[in-house]
Amino acid sequence: MSKNYYEILGIDKKANKEEIKKAFRKLAHKYHPDKKGGDEEKFKEINEAYGILSDDKKRAEYDTYGRVFSTGGPQDNTGSGFGANPFGGQGFDGFNAGDFEGFDLGEIFGDFFGGGQRSSRRGRDISIDVEITFKESVFGIQRRILINKTTLCEKCKGSGAKSESDIITCSDCNGQGRIREVKKSFIGTFSVNSVCSRCQGKGKIPKNKCSSCGGVGLVKKEQEIAINIPAGIENGEMIRLGGEGEVTLGGTAGDLYVKIHVKKDPRFRKEGNDIVTDLNIKLTDALLGGEYNLETLDGNIKIKIPENASFGEILRIKEKGVHIDKNRRGNLLIKINIELPKKLSREARKKIEDLRKEGI
Repeated sequence: MSKNYYEILGIDKKANKEEIKKAFRKLAHKYHPDKKGGDEEKFKEINEAYGILSDDKKRAEYDTYGRVFSTGGPQDNTGSGFGANPFGGQGFDGFNAGDFEGFDLGEIFGDFFGGGQRSSRRGRDISIDVEITFKESVFGIQRRILINKTTLCEKCKGSGAKSESDIITCSDCNGQGRIREVKKSFIGTFSVNSVCSRCQGKGKIPKNKCSSCGGVGLVKKEQEIAINIPAGIENGEMIRLGGEGEVTLGGTAGDLYVKIHVKKDPRFRKEGNDIVTDLNIKLTDALLGGEYNLETLDGNIKIKIPENASFGEILRIKEKGVHIDKNRRGNLLIKINIELPKKLSREARKKIEDLRKEGI
C-alpha cells in the first residue's frame, strides 16, 4: 500500500516548497533518534517523505502514480528513496545536499551536529518585574533599575588577556575557531565542524590572563539600566529591551524583558482609553444642582452638578483620560452616586413629607 507522504509531514497536497521545508524541519528536530523521545522509524519515514516531496520530478510522479520511478532510490510502491543509510551509505560527505537544500543541520539535529554550540552563541535573556502606580501607567515614566548580569570585562574588553601582546593563536584549532570532530550515530560516522571549546570560536587565547576576569573575558556586575515605560501601558504588559540581557563572547547579547505591574488605585480605574471615577453627592445637590471639587490625575477641578441628576449618571470631561497618542487623550468619566441620609431630623422629615404630598 502506498504511503501518504503528505499525511506523514502533516501538510496539504497543495503545500509549496517552503511549507514542506518548514514541516520537515519541525518533525526532524522532534523525532531525531539521538534526542530524548526520538523515534528512529518515524525519523526515517519523514526523511523519506521529504526526499520525495521536495523534488519536483519525484513529487509529480508520486502525485500521478502513487509511486516514484526516478533514479536514486528503490522503485517500489512506497516511492522510498531512503534505504539503510539516508545519506547514500557514504557518511556525511556522501550526503545528498540537494534533498535538504536550505537547511541548517545543526538546527535540525541539535547537539549531534554541533547545534548546542551554535545555540549557545547568544547571551541569556533576563526577566524582571517592575511595579508602577496607576498615574504612572497613564502618563508614562522612566525608571532606572539595577540588575546583576554578565557583561564584557572593561579591563580587557573581552579578550581575556592581560594586554594586547598577550593574545596568541589557539593551538587547538590553529586560529580557525572551529575543529573537526568525528561523531557516530545510527546513520553512520560523520566528520563535522564544531566551535573550538578552548577559544570559544575566536581563534585566539590569552597567554597571560586578565587579572579582572581571570581570562574569561566576562564578568558579573551590577549595571543601571533606564526603562522608558510608555503612557497608557496596561497591567501585565511586557517591555523588551533588545541586547540588554547577558553578554556572551563571540555572539550577541540576550534581551531584557520587563513585566509591568500596575497598582490598583482606590479612586480611578480604566475603561479603554477613558478613566472612570466615582463622585458622591448629597440628595439636595442631586435635586437642585451644586458644585464639587474633584481630585483628578491632572490636579483638582470644579465639577458642576446639574439639577435633577440621577443615580449612576455619567459626567464627561474631555481630554482627561489615557494618552492615545501625543495629541489625543481619552475622557474622564465621573459616575454620580447619590448619598441618602441615614438619619433625619424632625424638621427634615416634615419637609420631606410635605414634598411627598406635592408628588415629588
